[in-house]
Amino acid sequence: MDLKKDDSILVKNYIEGDEKSLEVLINRHNQRITSFIYSKVLDRDIAEDIFQDTFIKVIKTLKKGSYNEEGKFLPWVMRIAHNLIIDYFRKNRRMPKFESSDDFNIFSVISDDKLNAESQIIKNQIDSDLGILIDELPEDQKEVLLMRIYRDMSFKEISENTGVSINTALGRMRYALINLRKIIEKNKIVLTN
Repeated sequence: MDLKKDDSILVKNYIEGDEKSLEVLINRHNQRITSFIYSKVLDRDIAEDIFQDTFIKVIKTLKKGSYNEEGKFLPWVMRIAHNLIIDYFRKNRRMPKFESSDDFNIFSVISDDKLNAESQIIKNQIDSDLGILIDELPEDQKEVLLMRIYRDMSFKEISENTGVSINTALGRMRYALINLRKIIEKNKIVLTN
C-alpha cells in the first residue's frame, strides 16, 4: 500500500473518531514538516511553535469536515505551514513586541488600528465573554490556553512551566479548543460581529 493511500485512510479514520490516526500522521511527517519550517525561520523554538500551530489548524479543519484534498495530505499540511510562516514574518515585521502582563488582551494583537470605536467595544465584549467561557474549562486545559493566547508563550515554555511534555501541552490546547467550541455551541454564542 503506498504512503498516499495510507495518509488518506488515516485522515478518514481520524475524521471518524480514531484519535490514534492523527498521531501516526504527525509522527510520519514530523521530520519533513519541521525541517521545512526550520529552513525558513532558522529558530528551533519558533519552528516548534509554527509546527504546533500547523497541527492545531489541521485538527480544526479535519474536525469541521472541511478537508477535501483527495489524499494529498502532506502537500496540504505544507501549505498550511507555509501560510503560518508568512503570517509569522508579517506579524514580526509590523507588530510591536508585547510584554506579558495580566491585562494582555488577544485583540491588542489581532485588532486593526483603524477599528472604529463601536467595533472595538464589540471586540472588547467578545473578549470579556470569551474570558467567562474559558473559566468553564478544566483547570489543566484553561492553564495551557491562557498561557498560549493571553501570555503568548511557546509550547516549549508552556511545557517547562507546567512540567508536562510538549505533546501533552498540545493535547490540552487541542481539547481546550474542542471544549470551548462545545461550550460556545451549547450557549448558542456568536463570536463574530
